[in-house]
Amino acid sequence: MRHHTTAALVLTALTLTACSVAPSGSAPAASSSPRGKAADAKPLSSAALGNRLLTEEELGEGYVRKAERAQHNDDVTVIGCPALAQLGGDAATGQSLGFPNKAKAAFTYSGGSDSEVAEELYSDTANKLSDGVGRIFDAMASCPTYQVLSGSTAIDMTTQTSSAPKLGEEQWSQLLTYSAGGQRSIVKQTAIRTGDILVIVSGSPGLVDTHLSKALAKAEAAS
Repeated sequence: MRHHTTAALVLTALTLTACSVAPSGSAPAASSSPRGKAADAKPLSSAALGNRLLTEEELGEGYVRKAERAQHNDDVTVIGCPALAQLGGDAATGQSLGFPNKAKAAFTYSGGSDSEVAEELYSDTANKLSDGVGRIFDAMASCPTYQVLSGSTAIDMTTQTSSAPKLGEEQWSQLLTYSAGGQRSIVKQTAIRTGDILVIVSGSPGLVDTHLSKALAKAEAAS
């Protein structure tokens, strides 16, 4: 499942790196919830966010946390989707994400299948989180098919918007189908904004659905 790992990480990085781009004026597409109340909240530090990530014990039996990936310098290029290419695909190396306050963890699950689930937490003002994530999900939805080149790896992508559970204040969700190295896989990616925290869970669709509410509850909990 090496191609599964590479593609999932590239797409997660591509999505989140785009959040650093200056606002383009487009509105978030997935929710009409008001954002004003938390607009001036002070973002949480990366250390505080790290304490709110799910652990292997909280995920359950069969989960093992993956080691952090080493820095790499592969160029990432988006072909066939100008909206995504404009949002910073060239910087998507897997280590350079848009929001400075962040924490992330990835896990493998061996309970009957070789699958993965990853969680990322980000903190910034509500408006910055909303605008950044809204732009990238809108851009991906505007290009149902495109290609991502990461170094020498070509990944053929299709994107489909999916319904997100009514959690938090704003929600986005999509199914990403990609083909790389002769393998075809589906990754679900769901983002929930609650106040000044953004929770993103991605991976096998069933695992995302299973752990999303748990991830959000811990992210919202007091340190």
